[in-house]
Amino acid sequence: MRNESISLSRRVVAEAVGTALLLAAIVGSGIMGERLAGGNVAVALLANTIATGAALVALILTFGPISGAHFNPAVTLADAWQRGINWQEAPAYVLAQIFGAFCGVASAHLMFGLPPYFASRHARAGAAQVFSEFVATFGLLSVIWGCARFRSAVVPFAVAAYIVAAYWFTASTSFANPAVTMARSATDTFAGIRPLDTPAFIAAQFAGAFVATALFRWLIPSLPAGADSVLVPHESNKP
Repeated sequence: MRNESISLSRRVVAEAVGTALLLAAIVGSGIMGERLAGGNVAVALLANTIATGAALVALILTFGPISGAHFNPAVTLADAWQRGINWQEAPAYVLAQIFGAFCGVASAHLMFGLPPYFASRHARAGAAQVFSEFVATFGLLSVIWGCARFRSAVVPFAVAAYIVAAYWFTASTSFANPAVTMARSATDTFAGIRPLDTPAFIAAQFAGAFVATALFRWLIPSLPAGADSVLVPHESNKP
């Protein structure tokens, strides 16, 4: 599945488009779910969860062979740490993910007749919420590293399954992604988070990613040999 002709520019565009579509799915399904649920938050969350999980599988399968389908700065930096991509490429990936995430939020808003951006008032504060994001991101990177080294073909499904589950077993509903967190601060809808609460979430996400990567580097000493399979095999043009 490796394609050495894929340039950095193409991979960066894939990351931006994939992240945009992911955010459109997260925010759009949150809006739709809330409108159709008649005030039942559990039903709205279920709709949001199913749509997000289904979109993740489709998007990782679509963009994975091009860029690796990170869609997540924490994944990108962890992959660079394990030499899956060149450190010089990581900033371009991260900026593309953040840009794409905000584009996805605007797209979801426009589809539902809302302003492109409006700051969220959805409070997600406190130690329990922050710890939830550590757990959510630790689990996500654990799933990625554990599957990527030995069973890379199942990574899209494993990642989606974990995120669907984590929506329900974490108090924060599992953002597990700094770009997603930043973009969701610009939507005052079901999926939103107050801008004030985003720094703690992002710090916890990076901490969770670091601890999971360090753990799996110890559990699987040959882990760097599988880093090109994050999330699926792709060409990174590393030296």
